[in-house]
Parts: sequence; C-alpha cells; structure tokens
Amino acid sequence: MKKFIATLGLSALVLGAFAQDNTKTVGGSGPMITLDKEVHDYGTIDQGANGTCEFKVTNTGDQPLIISNCKGSCGCTVPKCETAPIAPGATSIITVKYDSNRVGPINKSVTISSNAVNAPEKIVRIKGEIKAVDTPAPTSPVKENTMAPTSN
Repeated sequence: MKKFIATLGLSALVLGAFAQDNTKTVGGSGPMITLDKEVHDYGTIDQGANGTCEFKVTNTGDQPLIISNCKGSCGCTVPKCETAPIAPGATSIITVKYDSNRVGPINKSVTISSNAVNAPEKIVRIKGEIKAVDTPAPTSPVKENTMAPTSN
C-alpha cells in the first residue's frame, strides 16, 4: 500500500511538472481576437447586387494584435484586412467582397491569420442566395415605312 501511494504521489508530481501552462489563453496575457459575428448572412439578394460585408475585429488581449493574412476560400470571395497592429481594446474592420454575378447559393469562408493566443487562425463565413435578375430581351425599334407607296 505504501508503494502504491508513493507511486501515485510520484506520478502526480511528474505529470504536474509536464503540464502545459495555459495562463496565456485563460488569463488573457497576449493578443486576443474577438469578432462581432462568425457568419454574415446576405439572405436572398439579386444578381449583381452589392456583395460587400464587414466583420469587426476587436483585440480583447493586453498586447498588440497583428493580422498577418486574410484569405478567401475561392477567387469569388476577396477579403481585405489591415495589417497594422491593433492595440489592446481597439478595433479594425475586415471587408469581404463576394462576386454577386454568380447565381445560386453562397457558402464561403475567410481564414484570418494572426498572432492571437486564443485563435491564431479564425474562420468566418458568408452565406446566402443570389437570384437571377430577369432582364428583358433586347428589342429592336420598329421602323415605320417612310417610303411613299408606289403606283403602277
């Protein structure tokens, strides 16, 4: 029994020595990224409508947040983010432009890479539906007969 207790105590000591220090993510030490939303829903929009939306980024940490890259899941989704450091408590805007000339459902993502200790890679999504706009068929103007009738 004494050997068992000694082994158990030694195991706890060894495991405690190798335990990971989570004070950075739990205590808030370092830059931390927080977004106003995880998903932007366009709803149903017309083909060719404004496909721009914004995500508000806040640094809730205690050190500057640096967004190093924003990448869309395809060429039809183009994000724009500032790479200047975001001070603790400050905000920045990530603008996402979707090519709304493509008809059908929208389900795309944007990966935000930063030095945040809580989420070094954060993924946000855009969704919705683009409906085709009925465009009238081109018509040619009707020309009146301007020639005088000929008599035989």
